[in-house]
Amino acid sequence: MNTVYGRLVLWSVATVVVGFVLVSGISAWFSFHGEGRTQPTRYDRVLVEHAVAAWRTGGAPALRENLSVMERLLQSRYFLTDAAGRDVLTGRPRTRSRDHHLQTNVFSSADGQFRYIEEFEPEFHFRATVPYHGLLLVTVAVLCAALGANLASPLRRLAQTVDRFGAGDLSARSGSTRKDEIGDVSRAFDRMADRISTLLTAERRLLQDISHELRSPLARLAFAAELARTAPDREAAIERLKKEIARLTDLVGGLIQVTRAEGDPDAARRQLLELPGLVSRVIDDCRLEATQRGCVIEWTTGPSLSLRGDPEMLRRAVENILRNAIRYTAAGSKVEVSLTTAAAHTARLAIRDYGPGVPPEALEKIFNPFFRLDDARDSATGGVGLGLAIAQRAVTLHHGRVWAQAANPGLRVSIELPVA
Repeated sequence: MNTVYGRLVLWSVATVVVGFVLVSGISAWFSFHGEGRTQPTRYDRVLVEHAVAAWRTGGAPALRENLSVMERLLQSRYFLTDAAGRDVLTGRPRTRSRDHHLQTNVFSSADGQFRYIEEFEPEFHFRATVPYHGLLLVTVAVLCAALGANLASPLRRLAQTVDRFGAGDLSARSGSTRKDEIGDVSRAFDRMADRISTLLTAERRLLQDISHELRSPLARLAFAAELARTAPDREAAIERLKKEIARLTDLVGGLIQVTRAEGDPDAARRQLLELPGLVSRVIDDCRLEATQRGCVIEWTTGPSLSLRGDPEMLRRAVENILRNAIRYTAAGSKVEVSLTTAAAHTARLAIRDYGPGVPPEALEKIFNPFFRLDDARDSATGGVGLGLAIAQRAVTLHHGRVWAQAANPGLRVSIELPVA
């Protein structure tokens, strides 16, 4: 057989059959050809002495009666001989019975002058044991079949899962909970499938996003180029051309960041870093932009919190949320940044602006790639809609979470990360 299940069942049944034949054969051999017990028991010595006493006290009649009683009680044949082996009743030498299937036990009297011979049917009957051995054979065969199914079934399921995954079903997983080597292989496949699925999904999403989002910038870029060639005010047309190129550059850069954030989690550089220091550096980088927009950043530092992660990925996440808040906050207002301890081994970073806010139905959608509110689609504030998506994926890769809340006025975006 070419299957693991078939081989296990066949090998197990063959082992049981061979064991059955050997056990039965050995039992039969010792039962039919054994030499009997060589060491008499206390009970045997009593029988010998009773027979000798009957011979000495009552002669042949008494001995004959004694042996007859023993034969009726014990279902065996008994003989008493002298030391030379002659039967004391017949005077003839006592030879082995012609009935070769009988088993013989020989015991000597205490003074060594007599021998007591017992001939009996062996207790082992091969035909009587066949049903029991057959039941044993069937039981073990069923157990072996169950063992084969237990080992072969998960391998079949794993093979089917691999076939589905290879055919394009990226959601196919084994989901094995076994604790043996088969479970290890299944879980290793699941981890591999997760990584491959993540990479392929990121690639597909990148291609879809690029094909969708590059149409409008390229169209505007082509229009600006034509305008620069024909417009009377060429300087203004060139400035618009530069602006469209910059927007296109920002779009491509954002797409690359999203792909890096989710494409290969194992490629992240994990190291121990201080979260307050990282946030402070991001705030320092954004203060000039806040000043230009007429707002200030109010930074409330918290306790010293350390975590293990990729500093560049976390920096981009915080920077994207902070720049988004600066972009939408009202002129003359502030952007509040605070770092606290939310729970045991958890840090919470909150960034609040005083802008127009986000409708309740859009609080979750703003983390989707390329999602922008209608009133944000202008050249002054409207981005490409990737900043919060990049932040969410970076935080998720660090086993944290990010969410948005209406602050009335404005919007509060919070990040929770596990700390060391």
